[in-house]
Amino acid sequence: MAMRRREFLRRTAGYVGGAWVGQRVARAALVGGAEPPSWMTDPLPGKFTAQDEVVLGKTGIRTSRLAMGTGTIGYGGNSNQTRLGNDPLVRLLADGYHENGLRFFDSADSYGSHPYVKEALKGIPRDKVTVLTKTDTRDPAGVRADLERYRRELGTEYIDVVLIHCVTEGDWTTRYRGVMDVLSEAKQKGVIRAHGVSCHSLPALKAAAASDWVEVDLVRLNPIGSHMDADPATVIGVIKQMRAQGKGIVGMKILGQGDMRNRPQEAIRYALSSGVLDAFTIGAESAREQKDLVRRIATAA
Repeated sequence: MAMRRREFLRRTAGYVGGAWVGQRVARAALVGGAEPPSWMTDPLPGKFTAQDEVVLGKTGIRTSRLAMGTGTIGYGGNSNQTRLGNDPLVRLLADGYHENGLRFFDSADSYGSHPYVKEALKGIPRDKVTVLTKTDTRDPAGVRADLERYRRELGTEYIDVVLIHCVTEGDWTTRYRGVMDVLSEAKQKGVIRAHGVSCHSLPALKAAAASDWVEVDLVRLNPIGSHMDADPATVIGVIKQMRAQGKGIVGMKILGQGDMRNRPQEAIRYALSSGVLDAFTIGAESAREQKDLVRRIATAA
């Protein structure tokens, strides 16, 4: 059964308290004359661009470092991006590819963004881009139906990455085994290229790290611990376990769901310096914001 807004809020609310402690500690290190953390002062390991070709773990999927997010404050079939309207969002996504070299489309059923991605993909070679989406459905039959519907809505014969969305349960690899089996079958049939999970709690994240089934993990990461599963150091420790196993890691909540909207350079530098992300997704809400993100990644030093 698909997750509604009330259920989404219930699942995430239980983890706010613990994350808030880490958030306060992390913020304290960035203000009030405290010695700046090393990620703010140490040189980056190299030069980065939003268009860099990266590989998502062992999946073989090659895409751009920056993904075009479509789910800022996204639930119930809407998001800040879809609320822009059809023409503005389609143009933003299409121009992201044609003008800014971004080849990674981050969508989800709960964002209602599939039709916009479908329109944006028209005129773009399908094998040149990566399409990621997510299902909130928790029963096998429902996920099987989702995959058929998603392909119609996205206008594509296959989907590059499908994730089980917004998982909070520490026992999810047992509880949702049937869903996992459906996605494994879909990969064998060529319906999807890779499967994984979007984690929204530390227990779920640790379970993902321990699972051989997870090929791609969408993880929440920013320097102030905002809307994360735990403090940044703890989360990075778990991500390192995932990377050691060859899982593809895509970062989200890079700007802390807007809490670092006025400090994007710090957030982007942190993501680039962490050394644990193959790619990361940020949802621009205008062409100006998208170009600014591209510029900030290129000028990070």
